[in-house]
Amino acid sequence: MPLVRIDVIEGRWDTDRISQLAQTVQDVLVDEFAAPERDRYQVISEHKPGHIVALDTGLGFERSDDVVVIQVTQQGRSTDQKKALYAALSVRLEASVDLNPKDLVVSVVENTQADWSFGFGRAQFLEGDL
Repeated sequence: MPLVRIDVIEGRWDTDRISQLAQTVQDVLVDEFAAPERDRYQVISEHKPGHIVALDTGLGFERSDDVVVIQVTQQGRSTDQKKALYAALSVRLEASVDLNPKDLVVSVVENTQADWSFGFGRAQFLEGDL
């Protein structure tokens, strides 16, 4: 059950491009992270120019205002699955929404089954519902 936050700069992405971005991220999660098809939880936020700061971390390149920051909160994925996620997102987002790979920042956050509630104030993983 990945929870995905997608952050972009306001005014750089129209509705269709954002929809395609979100769909491509979901497709990659299904293909590389073994996420079930309907296991889709995404929060997409637009930020005013200057409200996303993503420098190059000393890698020697500049990002554009098309920068996309993706944070995936999940449990139980291997290092190989994470590396496959990074690579597939880079390739497929370039193909689907013309995102330059240098403008993609991805972070994977680990948690446990105890860290989820899907509604009704219950811990469905812990209570055997999932």
